[in-house]
Amino acid sequence: MTTLWHERPVGVVGLGLIGGSIGLDLMALGVEVRGLVHRPATAERARQRGLASQVSTDPAVLKGCAMVLLALPLDQLLEPSPDLLAALPEGAVIADLASVKAPVLAAWEPLVPHFVATHPMAGTIAAGVEAGLPNLFRGRPWVATPTLQTDPGALEHVRAMAVALGAQWLECEAHDHDQAVALISHLPVLVSAALLRAAEHGAEASPQAALPQLVRALASSGFADTTRVGGGNPELGILMARSNRAALAEALGYYRQALEGLEGLLKQHDWDGLGRELEACRDLRPEFL
Repeated sequence: MTTLWHERPVGVVGLGLIGGSIGLDLMALGVEVRGLVHRPATAERARQRGLASQVSTDPAVLKGCAMVLLALPLDQLLEPSPDLLAALPEGAVIADLASVKAPVLAAWEPLVPHFVATHPMAGTIAAGVEAGLPNLFRGRPWVATPTLQTDPGALEHVRAMAVALGAQWLECEAHDHDQAVALISHLPVLVSAALLRAAEHGAEASPQAALPQLVRALASSGFADTTRVGGGNPELGILMARSNRAALAEALGYYRQALEGLEGLLKQHDWDGLGRELEACRDLRPEFL
């Protein structure tokens, strides 16, 4: 860790949406990016798309990197490959990019001396080597969850990189982060999945045989917006739920309370109360966006 991140190569492990987007943005800044992927076919497509300066399935590609960014699924972060651990350059800053922080910190802090736990809050429904795109992080939060063991110099290197990509840097406790993302990132995945199921089951329960086809034909932008994340990558959703189960279960409880409150107003024909609730939500929404 003798030079700044932009003076030596940066390794990116995983070139899906997050890793591929980082690779594109770093290279636009003149940084040499070395990508490590699992499959030869993925490596070839990543080269075709120009997601990194070098792309390989051999962990040795990380040799000489000043920083290595772990854009891996949660299960691979929680049980890191021995080959990957052996290939990490001595003294390099190592940062993960996962959406859950406490279990990742527990797994990685004992393994490497310059580990920084982070989470760029940006994304689309796309996944895989075709998903990376430029400027994904511009204007978006990039959260770090340092601990007493976090090297301040390593933290500063990652912060400088995130800011250079246009992100808004934030720091908080890992537990607080995991509770927050359960409410605003993980809960919407299950809520939108439930909305899709409700529309399907409600239509199929109708005695009108044409209703299932009709609800699909009438679904428009509002339904598309509210169900986008529920129609995303199922594997990512499962990993998120497994890794942040307690916080997500608590978030679902709050959502259930909110639904029951709205249902009560509806059953009571309390249109004034419903109006006040909708007005309050209208005023509340800008605080989250």
